[in-house]
Amino acid sequence: MNNALPLIWNVFCEYEAVNYPKSGEQAFWNAIHSEEYLDMLTAYGAFDGGRLIGIIATRNAGSHIALFFVDGKHHRQGIGRSLWNKVLAETEADVITVNSSLFAQEIYRSLGFIETDDVQTEDGIKYVPMCYKR
Repeated sequence: MNNALPLIWNVFCEYEAVNYPKSGEQAFWNAIHSEEYLDMLTAYGAFDGGRLIGIIATRNAGSHIALFFVDGKHHRQGIGRSLWNKVLAETEADVITVNSSLFAQEIYRSLGFIETDDVQTEDGIKYVPMCYKR
């Protein structure tokens, strides 16, 4: 996970942080640098050669997506869908939840997620609760 932090942070700053106040950026930074938080995650990566270009991380036995980032140069190439398919293959969960960023809401819809509530804000982080049902 520590090797994935630069990718996560760079993609977050480029696509999501624009919707966050500084407190939200700091809360996200703190979360991804918390060993306790990172230890709860199971992660899968996508590589181009030896370079990490995408990551998806789940918690709660695969029933919640905690992190999902693909390098912007590799968007719309099926990498996110491949990572998502890996999660589906690895988890036995019938329902998978995510707190989607506003940027990723449409992406999650394309993967079969539906909104379960309106936009929420916690620690300056805006998100939309969504779920996927098999």
